[in-house]
Amino acid sequence: MSRPTTNVCLIGHKFMGRTHSNAYLKVNKFFPELGLVPRMHTIVGRNEAELKHFAEEWGWAKTSTDWRKAIGDPEVAVVDIGTPNNMHREMAIAALEAGKHVACEKPLAQNLAEAKQMLEAARKARGCKTFVWYNYRRVPAVALAHQLARAGKIGRVYHIRAYYLQDWAGPSVPLIWRFSKEVSGSGAHGDLGAHVIDMARFITGDEFVEVSGAISETFVKEREIPSQGSGGGIASGAASAKGTMGKVTVDDATLFLARMKSGAIASVESTRFATGYQNRNGLEIHGDKGAIRFDFEDMNRLHFYDATAERKVQGWTQIMVTHGGDHPYAANWWPDAHVLGYEHSFINQVADMMSVLSGQPPVVPLPDFEDAYKTQLVLEAATMSAEQRRPVPIAELE
Repeated sequence: MSRPTTNVCLIGHKFMGRTHSNAYLKVNKFFPELGLVPRMHTIVGRNEAELKHFAEEWGWAKTSTDWRKAIGDPEVAVVDIGTPNNMHREMAIAALEAGKHVACEKPLAQNLAEAKQMLEAARKARGCKTFVWYNYRRVPAVALAHQLARAGKIGRVYHIRAYYLQDWAGPSVPLIWRFSKEVSGSGAHGDLGAHVIDMARFITGDEFVEVSGAISETFVKEREIPSQGSGGGIASGAASAKGTMGKVTVDDATLFLARMKSGAIASVESTRFATGYQNRNGLEIHGDKGAIRFDFEDMNRLHFYDATAERKVQGWTQIMVTHGGDHPYAANWWPDAHVLGYEHSFINQVADMMSVLSGQPPVVPLPDFEDAYKTQLVLEAATMSAEQRRPVPIAELE
């Protein structure tokens, strides 16, 4: 029996383009209960030859090098923005004004001012749903942590420790767009810190009310500019002969301390210079009834401490979050302990997006522009705190 479809236009065909394409391609096969199925209608990019190959490889029906024309296509219902951050605002607002649903990569925008414009456009666009790709919410262990916290298993939260540690950005890495403030808005802080800020908010249901202090550092001040067309080309299109050096204009690492609305305190660390950690995205949340800890490098496990248990048996419980009858999303995948990977979080998100668009609830809440704007507030407050060396209340920015 055929099911209703919705046409998707995806802008961007590099790293995120591949992850999103894979999700659209696979979701119908693993979530057959969905009331709405995405149809891979148009893929958008700048290089026509690359686009044609990508479309054939991943199953997109059409290609376009004109994103405005693609967004305006009356057949398109959902616009998915997988570009560098400097394009999010313009594309999202254009799509919303055209009456399209919008899914946007994170962080929502380069800065708070652009994020606010996107939020205002979303509020005006009645009937248009917005989604933001904070895909780690869709990791079963993180979704389970959310469910445990909302069920009161952690109790009153005292302390949040959130961290995202990578080590790929050594001096030999060229000046790709991620090192340009003009294109990305920020470095490790916006790219990595945004994810763990979102996870902390998502799991606890609590909100940041103050960044009490922050520090930011750029360890490598200059990098080699790759030649035009090289694998590490600058997304803004700047060209130079290989060997020419350019200035890094974003942070390599940012750390900050914060206070939450509930009275809990938090520490957040994001860095691309944590030698030995390829993708250690994690957090610990400690409360009066229990605690949880999660590390994406061991993504199929959630650690839970039940402080209400008899003292002689208290200890950290390691939960393999793969049991279909009990764990979020697991029933749509494999038998117990047949583990999932990074790509499954995107497939799970597409499934939840399709559920929302068909009038059904997601497994766990999806971030929309309203939600993602709150994370952008925290990012901005931490940046200001590091630059001005002072506490920054979130209310100061609202």
